[in-house]
Amino acid sequence: MGALSYSQFDDTIVALATPQGIGAIAVVRLSGPQAISIANAVFHGKDLDTVDSHTIHFGTIREGKEIIDEVLMSVFIAPRSFTKENVVEISCHGSSYIIKRIINLVVGKGARLAKPGEFTKRAFLNGQFDLAQAEAVADVISSDSEAAHQAAMSQMRGGFSKDIKQLREQLIHFASMIELELDFGEEDVEFADRHDLAKLVNDLKVIINQLIKSFDLGNVIKNGVPTVIAGKPNAGKSTLLNALLKEEKAIVSDIAGTTRDSIEDEINIEGVAFRFIDTAGIRETTDVIEALGVERTHSKMKEASLILYLFDLVNDNITDINKEINKLENLGKPFIPIGNKIDKAPAGLVAQLKEDDRFIFISASQQQYLEELKDKILDQVNLKNIRSSDTIVTNARHFESLLKTSQALDDVLTGIGSNVTGDFLALDIRQALHHLGEITGEVTNDDLLANIFSKFCIGK
Repeated sequence: MGALSYSQFDDTIVALATPQGIGAIAVVRLSGPQAISIANAVFHGKDLDTVDSHTIHFGTIREGKEIIDEVLMSVFIAPRSFTKENVVEISCHGSSYIIKRIINLVVGKGARLAKPGEFTKRAFLNGQFDLAQAEAVADVISSDSEAAHQAAMSQMRGGFSKDIKQLREQLIHFASMIELELDFGEEDVEFADRHDLAKLVNDLKVIINQLIKSFDLGNVIKNGVPTVIAGKPNAGKSTLLNALLKEEKAIVSDIAGTTRDSIEDEINIEGVAFRFIDTAGIRETTDVIEALGVERTHSKMKEASLILYLFDLVNDNITDINKEINKLENLGKPFIPIGNKIDKAPAGLVAQLKEDDRFIFISASQQQYLEELKDKILDQVNLKNIRSSDTIVTNARHFESLLKTSQALDDVLTGIGSNVTGDFLALDIRQALHHLGEITGEVTNDDLLANIFSKFCIGK
């Protein structure tokens, strides 16, 4: 069976497709028109030029008579591969020495080292998927929570791309009608009904604005929720962090001001990643180092998406607690007021605080009511929306293109309201189409592609 190539590229690339470091197995990937013949030149086993696609063959990699390793060769014949090119994946032992020898061997036979993201870039340029799906490949690989994985998989499988394609198709229809009007400009005909166009643009803006609004949630899904644990010294912040992590990450002491700097770690709650930040206790202090820690706490609180603010139910009074609540409300950030040390708290204080239904009561040291706290935390990030939304924008580049699309559509509506001529309307519609096309790669340039794929790892 011949090793035909359907690629627009005439060279063959090679890279390690598995993580760097010593492991049981490593995979070296080749892609390009000569991938099979190059692999065949160093492989002793079945003749790879004669095998069927999607087959695996055992043998040895040799340089002359020297056996480098026993391997499995997985063969994918174009266009039935990830890149739509001939692809060979060499599964060898995970020795860094073996990997280097194999890569050097195939480079010596005519392959070249792949650039970052070049396998995925070739898949895109060869028509395997669009640009938004290509970017989702990296998101799938880097996803470290259920929510991030689901969002990336939905995008990689074309959910977001389908929405964008439908928006473009509707706009293209009207654009073509207006372009047709321009061809008959001297006859004063109108093929694109302005009322229908305005209705379409308004309908599209509703959909696009929903996608734009979803980015806040999408950013949380992709990067995790920066969550600050704050409060006065000895409120139990470090104890809470340790309880949530189920390990002694932060030093716990009865001495006020023990935590001088921020301590961070990630916790996965119901498929959503939270980046918890334990901060220095908030108080007036003459200690220079502690004062810097307090200043950093205020800075972290301003940057956070969510604040867990702990109150010491044993040592705080209702007046001080209400003052702190007012400060949190003025900060304008989502926060959960947490009454800690419920196992030792005065009943009267707890009864007063329960009048505010935002409060939740725990004992960090005894690890009591932590599940209730987790539920409260999840409510703050709209977990139900994460699971029910059809499309969530997680990519900053897509978000920016959607903003530009929305602006272009506003210009179309302004033009319709001002009775501008068709040529000006066509210009604004083309701008909207251009920005939508940037998302899926229907409109692109070399600089954009280079920027996107340079952020991928080598081997992707």
